[in-house]
Amino acid sequence: MIIALGSDHAGYEGETPYKPAMQHYIESLGHTVLDCGTNGPESVDYPDFAAVLAKAIIENRAGLGVLLCGTGIGIGMAANKHRGIRAATCATLEMARLSREHNDANVLCLGQRILTLDQCTEFIKVWLDTPFDGGARHCRRINKIG
Repeated sequence: MIIALGSDHAGYEGETPYKPAMQHYIESLGHTVLDCGTNGPESVDYPDFAAVLAKAIIENRAGLGVLLCGTGIGIGMAANKHRGIRAATCATLEMARLSREHNDANVLCLGQRILTLDQCTEFIKVWLDTPFDGGARHCRRINKIG
């Protein structure tokens, strides 16, 4: 599957920048990564990169997406402004799992200043491995979102 990956400058903070490490991890799982930027530590505006990633999913150039900012909140809010995007900001493994299982989230949003890199990769793995449960109640609710 093609997974879109985007971040603001927070993806490049610290001794081990998260975004390149997350790209390598996703690729190690057998997926192709579509890089939606940014690619350095210079301050940028997260809505710009959320828009690039959202467009890639809406245009079917990627099946799912992962976004990263300082907390995951702002970039998730920006992504959810785009019709057809169901971005979930997750701070626990259970949130990541349920965002796919119950909400069919197509974008996972993570916070570099909130989570360790190991947590981020664990969340990504669980999120990618969790199928949408489907069912009338979940589909009915997702249709109301759309």
